[in-house]
Amino acid sequence: MLTLLGFAMVICFMYLIMTKRLSALIALIIVPIAFALIGGFAAGIGPMMLEGISKLAPTGVMLMFAILYFALMIDSGLFDPAVRKILKLVKGDPLKVSVGTAALALIVSLDGDGATTYMICVAALLPLYSRLGMSPLIMAGLIILAGGIMNMTPWGGPTARAASALHVDPSDIFVPMIPAMVVGAMALFGLAWAYGKRERARLGVLHLPDEQINHDEISVSQFPEARRPKLLWVNAALTAGLMVTLITGLLPLPVLFMIAFSIAMIINYPCLQQQKERVAAHAGNVLAVVGLIFAAGIFTGILSGTGMVEAMSKSLLAVIPPSMGPYMAVITALVSMPFTFFMSNDAFYYGVLPVLAEAASHYGISPVEMARASIVGQPVHLLSPLVPSTYLLVGLAKVEFGDHQRFTLKWAVMICLCILLAALLLGVFPLFGSH
Repeated sequence: MLTLLGFAMVICFMYLIMTKRLSALIALIIVPIAFALIGGFAAGIGPMMLEGISKLAPTGVMLMFAILYFALMIDSGLFDPAVRKILKLVKGDPLKVSVGTAALALIVSLDGDGATTYMICVAALLPLYSRLGMSPLIMAGLIILAGGIMNMTPWGGPTARAASALHVDPSDIFVPMIPAMVVGAMALFGLAWAYGKRERARLGVLHLPDEQINHDEISVSQFPEARRPKLLWVNAALTAGLMVTLITGLLPLPVLFMIAFSIAMIINYPCLQQQKERVAAHAGNVLAVVGLIFAAGIFTGILSGTGMVEAMSKSLLAVIPPSMGPYMAVITALVSMPFTFFMSNDAFYYGVLPVLAEAASHYGISPVEMARASIVGQPVHLLSPLVPSTYLLVGLAKVEFGDHQRFTLKWAVMICLCILLAALLLGVFPLFGSH
């Protein structure tokens, strides 16, 4: 009974959000409550929901302040010099333009917001691609692949979803994945170099006079009044310190971002009115993400508290051949590519991953290892027709969605496989379970 109820709840949730009958935020709250009532768990619904929410509170706090912190750094102009330097270096050489596109996209997508990354990168690079006669498909492909790699940061979305679905610390997922992400970035640069070399052979190098583009006017900040160029090195030191303490685990992730955000706000915007304006400018993005995390607490709380996830995993174990069970982490990494392509991240991380993780636990594979495996497919996920920001990218780049998919999908799979191989070699998650 619990197994049928659990699968029915997951299918209902996935159907409602994929057909856009309900938003993920509302479905995460309403659907589990309805199914808990159907299953006769009315008396325990409140404690289950509160337990789920309380477990996700640190993740929600981390996301809130991480998004605000990186938004402040972009507003203040921290990344402007790097962007200007890249654009100055590439000039009229298609090889440098291609590699510069990958570098620029990796830097700008650090804030975890795909739409912002696309707007900034395309605005900076499309005139250059048009002037040189380079294919905009290369630009769009490199930008979205960089976004897929950087989407694995805790504030990017999938890592936070995996952490909240399996009740593990986002930093425990992210920090061991950093070397694998570096390997993914190296594969991206290799791809950019190959396409750049091909375009250079086709087009040659065009010598553009420097005065054609005023690099000093280029900024990734959308709020000119918020720029703080005189505080560049202070902000850079603060961000570097934050990254070091994040990797060393000196303090819990939510605390680190709360402290860093507070310091950054006081240094850059000491006036109370300015502080209110900066928070208000990014409140919409913060609310959308954090609201989703707390709603997920209700979903996972009821899924676990009623025993549905355990019953579902037992039925899954009965179907999986015993010889395949120990490879659950690798299987999860591989299926994360098609699963997150054909369904939303919410459907995969909140509906499918908990069942896979519970089944994997019987083979000695920990939830945090399953969480790491589940984010491997993100470069493929962003090419899904279910991702709204991808339509923004193809619209800005003036390319057809189908052409963009055909060009980029094979390279997205290649980068995912590079990340998977690196993760296995580094022991980020096991090739084979312990028993």
